[in-house]
Amino acid sequence: MSSRTVSIILTAVLVVYFVLLGGRAVALFRDGSPIAVGLGVGVIILPVVGVWIAWSTFRFGVRTEKLARALDAEGGLPDTSDLPRMPSGRVDRTAADAWFETQRAEVEQRPEDWRSWYRLAVAYDVAGDRSRAREAMRKALDLAGV
Repeated sequence: MSSRTVSIILTAVLVVYFVLLGGRAVALFRDGSPIAVGLGVGVIILPVVGVWIAWSTFRFGVRTEKLARALDAEGGLPDTSDLPRMPSGRVDRTAADAWFETQRAEVEQRPEDWRSWYRLAVAYDVAGDRSRAREAMRKALDLAGV
């Protein structure tokens, strides 16, 4: 099953959960007591925040996928299949660090090229630094205007 399919299924489950949570909030509002109404407000805020997080994450994925297709069409999509891996399947740390340095040097040479930032994001991900990978991908998205 592809990651996109899993994302869609999990989002659908989340929507069902939010609907059920919304029903509980309505029940709390109907109670009318100040404590129940306050709890109802809190329960309503949870699905709103959840929907925003789900939407922004899904949007980030769609935009990232659009860049990946463009980069693949140009033949510039990074290939990590030749990097040595540990038994767990993760890329060997030394190899990941060396590959990362190559990608970082490319960004330093061409800081306004979204392709360089995309490859740097992949390098951060391979090195296990997800937060910086997302930052670098956001920079690539901004530079590409996607």
